Amino acid sequence: MTVQHVPAADLSLTAGVYAAVQARDPAQSEFHQAAREVLESLEPVLARRPEYTRHHVLERLCEPERQLVFRVPWVDDAGQVRVNRGFRVEFNSALGPYKGGLRFHPSVDLGIVKFLGFEQIFKNALTGLPLGGGKGGADFDPKGRSDGEVMRFCQSFMTELHRHLGEHTDVPAGDIGVGTREIGYLFGQYKRITNRYEAGVLTGKGLNWGGSHVRTEATGYGTVYFVSAMLAERGQDLYGMRVVVSGSGNVAVHAAQKAQELGAKVVAMSDSGGYVVDESGIDVELVKDIKEVRRGRIEEYARTATPARYVEGGCVWDVPCSVALPCATQNELDENAARSLLAGGVVAVAEGANMPTTPKAVRLLQEAGVAFGPGKAVNAGGVATSALEMRQNATRDAWTFEDTDRRLAAIMTGIHTTCLATAEEYGAPGNYVMGANIAGFLKVADTMLDLGVV
Repeated sequence: MTVQHVPAADLSLTAGVYAAVQARDPAQSEFHQAAREVLESLEPVLARRPEYTRHHVLERLCEPERQLVFRVPWVDDAGQVRVNRGFRVEFNSALGPYKGGLRFHPSVDLGIVKFLGFEQIFKNALTGLPLGGGKGGADFDPKGRSDGEVMRFCQSFMTELHRHLGEHTDVPAGDIGVGTREIGYLFGQYKRITNRYEAGVLTGKGLNWGGSHVRTEATGYGTVYFVSAMLAERGQDLYGMRVVVSGSGNVAVHAAQKAQELGAKVVAMSDSGGYVVDESGIDVELVKDIKEVRRGRIEEYARTATPARYVEGGCVWDVPCSVALPCATQNELDENAARSLLAGGVVAVAEGANMPTTPKAVRLLQEAGVAFGPGKAVNAGGVATSALEMRQNATRDAWTFEDTDRRLAAIMTGIHTTCLATAEEYGAPGNYVMGANIAGFLKVADTMLDLGVV
């Protein structure tokens, strides 16, 4: 299938909305980038449906319902008091309780959280499940911190945040820097403060205390299910293809695992220090051991696996591949990286992370006919399985790994079908960015109109 690229719009119907977004919060560049991508996609929708403009749906959609910023004091192992800043942006609850992860990373600020929360609105809508959009986190770095320090930070963070949460109000999950360990500390503090065992108030929990099978694997697995559907649309499949994955955290590891289960060969992975290349195929279990047990760096892989090689710094996208899965962080794949991928024969790019590809790189890949899957569709598997976890908590039930995985695969295939059909309907066949943005918007916008001015 030929991908129909739609040039950047002049924003004739959305210029005022975008200008207001920039003027209101001028320093939030990531949020501006996310908002512009969606607004550009919506021009043909607004031309057909003037009621969205008449009722100022875009203005309401671009302004969070609630933004929380709070101090997080905690004590390190040396007895020193430390102070971080916590955030929770409850962006839109038209479809259900706010749902979105918590990110612990030094780069976290209000603009980052708003960008992530804005993306979450459309991602959650695409799943077809009753979930609103939100996001949160703190500028705390768990790397190099002891379990005790992480626990004390999480307890202080939840002491403030707990009053805003609830299974029918706001349900956080994990993200970068927040895994099962952190969710456990957060849930323990919530339980202590409220004196209630509300399993549905957090997702990503351990299996022994209300968690769901496949939740850990879900975002990575879902990424591969989506890219498999994109390839199938072109009469191809993953079997025998060379795959490069950026990152080596939870999403990246499980994307690599599922890709190899489907017959692909993952030849490179990375972290912030550099990347490893293993032409025999990345040993995913070794990467898990390095990252999840030793909490080490990816360079350790090359010391153990031969003939793997480690490249300090550089760009993992210089490694030739047919399928690229950016699973690290925002704006990691720029125009130069896109050119390297094209030179290396890439046929499909699927965003396992949130907005990892810059707008110029997206345009370059689309114009070259590469199948490009945007994060709000591709990495929706995490939140989809979080919703399945909430469903199990509500019914006091527990599904098998196989049953949950089957449901996840069905949701991701459904998202792919929705994106493809919507792009076709609005004159951009094969453009998954347009399809995802429009499909997600329509569901939220129509519900907002149904609910009146709220």
